[in-house]
Amino acid sequence: MQKASIYSAVTIGVALLPSIASAVGLLDILVLASRFLNGVIGLFITLAIVIFFWGLIQYLLQVDEKKSEGLKIMFYGVIAIFVMVSLWGIIRVLQTTFGVQNNQAIPLQGLIVQP
Repeated sequence: MQKASIYSAVTIGVALLPSIASAVGLLDILVLASRFLNGVIGLFITLAIVIFFWGLIQYLLQVDEKKSEGLKIMFYGVIAIFVMVSLWGIIRVLQTTFGVQNNQAIPLQGLIVQP
């Protein structure tokens, strides 16, 4: 189990190495991390929706005793969707409050940005 996690970490590191090496500065690395995290967030929301529908299918197709398991899966899917979308909303409120737009980098004090 531990060897598999080490191999997967090394594989991910090797896969990401060219994109990190091509980053010129700190801002490029932050933009790369932001793009990666945005993709991961979308993937998790999609996964939560699939889990919800999987619970719905189990609820509709099962007999009386098994229906409670489908309800639990649907409940966990709704909770996951709610948490992710509410955190997304909180981040959007913070962006609006501090004047940070989606397409702008956060200006850091004391750093020289080269175009």
